[in-house]
Amino acid sequence: MTGQDNIIELRGVDKSFEDTRALEGIDLSISNGEFLTLLGPSGCGKTTILRILSGFETPDQGDVSIGGQRMNDVPPERRQVNTVFQNYALFPHMTVRDNVAFGLRMQSCPKGEIEGRVLEALRMVHLEQYADRRPHQLSGGQQQRVAIARALALHPDILCFDEPTSALDPEMIGEVLEVMIDLAKQGMTMVVVSHEMSFIREVADKVLVLADGVIIEEGSPQEVFTNPRHERCRSFLSKIL
Repeated sequence: MTGQDNIIELRGVDKSFEDTRALEGIDLSISNGEFLTLLGPSGCGKTTILRILSGFETPDQGDVSIGGQRMNDVPPERRQVNTVFQNYALFPHMTVRDNVAFGLRMQSCPKGEIEGRVLEALRMVHLEQYADRRPHQLSGGQQQRVAIARALALHPDILCFDEPTSALDPEMIGEVLEVMIDLAKQGMTMVVVSHEMSFIREVADKVLVLADGVIIEEGSPQEVFTNPRHERCRSFLSKIL
């Protein structure tokens, strides 16, 4: 990756689905190594931003730049962006090892390299001893960590997380958040949709609050949570803090 400060730039990004305006005039810069959290009520545009960054959606207007390159029409597999979803999306018939290797095989990674990268990724999520198990033999928290390892094996420049703990039992949430904290400490650039407020307070560098596809508040967790300027932001935070 080039040494530039802003790894991601969204400029004037609009997106509509049929009659619904999902995003309007989004301007957003994310620095190399930054942990950005997107907050807001359901349907406010958070997931659409992740999907535009990942290449699963194309903006109707505006530009998406990653590492200084305009990426509007670049497909997901040609971006150094990987997304971890709330539902793991693991292949049930494959072992943990093969699930983590899947993306590397799709990218025609040399065979000799795959095993090392898979084990490195499993080590990062503390699951190397589970490499030969299948998803049904793992807890929900372990399955989500396998999904994170699958993304890490591709050596992404940016990791997106879309509500990564929302499908988990409370006792499993901590183990996934712990992995994300480790990645943040290692300087991974992350864009995270989550409502784990104490985690966001502790780890996020910047919080964006959206409403109806528009950014209504932006700042550090401290600034946004203790002194929100926008009435709609105050109303939203009062329900979740």
